[in-house]
Amino acid sequence: MLDNLPRGTIVIEDLEVGMMRYLQKVVTDEDIQMFAQVSTDRNPVHLDDAYAQDTIFEGRIAHGMLTAGLISAVIGEQLPGHGTVYLGQTLKFMAPVRPGDMVRAEVAVETIDHAKRRVTLATRCLVGDTVVLKGEAVVLAPSRKFD
Repeated sequence: MLDNLPRGTIVIEDLEVGMMRYLQKVVTDEDIQMFAQVSTDRNPVHLDDAYAQDTIFEGRIAHGMLTAGLISAVIGEQLPGHGTVYLGQTLKFMAPVRPGDMVRAEVAVETIDHAKRRVTLATRCLVGDTVVLKGEAVVLAPSRKFD
């Protein structure tokens, strides 16, 4: 994986609106197979070339939640990072991710509620210039006062 900053924690007291972090990962056949195994989602559009060829995608695609998991990695490892608790996430799947695609998962701080330790994050994933997933996350951010 390629990302822009080391892993760790940015406490809520140090967060600023507009801060952004990302990671990039090539989604492999092995990733798709492992996600199918762990999630038990064995939909043939993800696993069977012949079946997937006859779908609207005209070929195999990665699980949408596999792509969404890359957002979770940015939130849990970089922004805000270790100690963050997910409270909610919206997702809109815009385009398929195919085996071999390089996905860039981006997270940016939209709002900060210091009193409640809540941070709203804009989230999106891209393949090249194409937005394949977009949404918003709300998290409980770590604090140097309480954690």
